[in-house]
Amino acid sequence: MTQPRLPVNRVLVGDCVATLNALPEKSVDLIFADPPYNLQLQQELWRPNMTKVDAVDEAWDRFDSFADYDAFTREWLAACRRVLKDTGTLWVIGSYHNIYRVGALLMDLGYWILNDVVWIKANPMPNFRGVRFTNAHETLLWAQKEQGAHYTFNYQSMKSLNDDLQMRSDWRLPICSGIERLKVNGEKAHATQKPEALLYRVILSSSNPGDVVLDPFFGTGTTGAVAKKLGRRWIGIEQDRKYARLARKRIRTIQRELLPVDAYSFDNKRERPRIPFGNLLERGLLLPGQTLYFGRTGKITATVLANGQLRHGAVTGSIHAVGSAIQNAPCNGWEHWYYEDAETGERVVIDRLRERVQSER
Repeated sequence: MTQPRLPVNRVLVGDCVATLNALPEKSVDLIFADPPYNLQLQQELWRPNMTKVDAVDEAWDRFDSFADYDAFTREWLAACRRVLKDTGTLWVIGSYHNIYRVGALLMDLGYWILNDVVWIKANPMPNFRGVRFTNAHETLLWAQKEQGAHYTFNYQSMKSLNDDLQMRSDWRLPICSGIERLKVNGEKAHATQKPEALLYRVILSSSNPGDVVLDPFFGTGTTGAVAKKLGRRWIGIEQDRKYARLARKRIRTIQRELLPVDAYSFDNKRERPRIPFGNLLERGLLLPGQTLYFGRTGKITATVLANGQLRHGAVTGSIHAVGSAIQNAPCNGWEHWYYEDAETGERVVIDRLRERVQSER
């Protein structure tokens, strides 16, 4: 039986579960889902200046009970799992209203949670009634389809995006506003439009150019817009024809072809050939008895042994194990140990030596 063709770079109008079940199995690399939060607002919200807050009060966010919401969530998560490649991952965003229920169902269905990321809103909506803390964050769960399977994580790209610092799981980003906010006749086109900056991090971190990124709750197309800008293929599923029309129009205006193709390709250290630390000794780039420094300006040192291990006091082991013992935390030794350049006296990270060996292969 021939598999149906994957409808990439299209907005599909219809029920998300039925549409997902019509797609080829194991065909999607990454899914971002912004499902209904089941807010169940009990009354209207008003600002101090007596203007009404444009809150989420549409039919798609209404469920008769938690059981109904759980059944809906289980159904779309299972449909997503079917279309995800075994190496694929899924991101789902929510608030305290729903994210804990979603997380439990994710695990029940066999997903393996890799991270929870907190989106800290730089400009959150105040709590106008003054009866609770201001809701200033939302939570994203990042999960892989199969525990232990290879998955995409562009660690180095995220580090570069963060001024060469390891990116943490708390993301401080503004909510969608200003010219980015889509409007129709002066009113918000969609009550829960997410900022492009949020999707930029999601897509850049966990997909590669040419990958297929799917959003089962497409709304006004933020996922598709960012995916196109980053050179990914995309699929959007949206049940509201009005939102689908807005999304298509929005994405058509993005002129990706004006950008050079190599702007989307990055060096991923995980994909490089593995180089044992001992190779640096074999090639004479480091010498037995040489001193390495933990950190560029650190005073902690270790001695290089002839067998490719390090010795620091009573601790002997690999560059990773000794570094881990020093900081009492996991350690990538390639990025923490430095040697002293004989000509300049400058301390240089040993990863530069590994890169030299890799370039010669």
